[in-house]
Amino acid sequence: MPIRTPLTDRLGIAHPILLGPMDIVADARLTAAVSAAGGLGILGGGYGEESWLTRELDLLARSGTRFGVGFITWSLARQPHLLDLALERRPAAVMLSFGDPLPFVARIKEAGARVICQVQSLAIAREAAAAGADILVAQGTEAGGHGIARGLFSLVPEVVDAVKGEIPVVAAGGIADGRGLAAALMLGASGVLLGTRFYATEEAAGARAAKERIRAATGDDTVRSIVFDIARRNVWPAPFTGRCLRNAHTERWVGREVELLRDGDAAEQYAEARQANDFDVAAVIAGESSGLVRDITTVRAIVDRIVSEAEARLADGAAVTRAAPAASARPRPPRAA
Repeated sequence: MPIRTPLTDRLGIAHPILLGPMDIVADARLTAAVSAAGGLGILGGGYGEESWLTRELDLLARSGTRFGVGFITWSLARQPHLLDLALERRPAAVMLSFGDPLPFVARIKEAGARVICQVQSLAIAREAAAAGADILVAQGTEAGGHGIARGLFSLVPEVVDAVKGEIPVVAAGGIADGRGLAAALMLGASGVLLGTRFYATEEAAGARAAKERIRAATGDDTVRSIVFDIARRNVWPAPFTGRCLRNAHTERWVGREVELLRDGDAAEQYAEARQANDFDVAAVIAGESSGLVRDITTVRAIVDRIVSEAEARLADGAAVTRAAPAASARPRPPRAA
């Protein structure tokens, strides 16, 4: 039986799986592949590079694929016309992360799209709910890319309880297989959003060398810092930091961030490394779920594997629950004389 949740009902999708809108990596090809596999692909609008965004949106619009598009909200606030560019292509949803969604919610809903807000704390979740979010993505610190220091395992049920079942909550961060989906559902989430696992696919736009690094890494091989932000001269405000795979560059500069800020050549050297796919310097932005990535395969193979494993885990859990005696029926130890 398919796993049906408030998320699948609200978005009209077969499986409760969303693509994380990874900047550049989540292009039209990857977005369409996730939607074709039964989830919802969300295009990585990121900081809003207009020519790239126009090209990828047009590819999706011509394909007839249901899709979403994600933006870094405070960057979108500087280029609000990009939202109109996206809405003209009739996305099923727009995902807003890291900023105040309120200025954009009405326009998105008037265009017939759902509003997805990514949140990293209970306070941010409450603000997004009050702004009119249709779906909340609770992002734990395990996730790749930018976030804050809240673990997913407690954040998800706390957000679920706060919205009282009125808004579907999606879990993000550290999830890459069916065990993660099953666990998220047991915590009260209605689905999962995956970034790192979909990065390491044949369809993702990232370099093969970056995907191989994800496949070879463990969760211990990631670090949360501001080093790659400093190197590209794009430092985010506190408390946001970024998680990526450790490399020679992070090993050199973590703990020496002020020196890196003063290095006049750092930005140019980092830009050259990104252009050359030199991942000893350039960051592979991936999360702790790298340790659960064993192969680089197709999106459909991954979605099918996650769903079948989650179904099996949930069935096993139901069987255990049925077999366990009720608490009142369990024998009590004798009282001491």
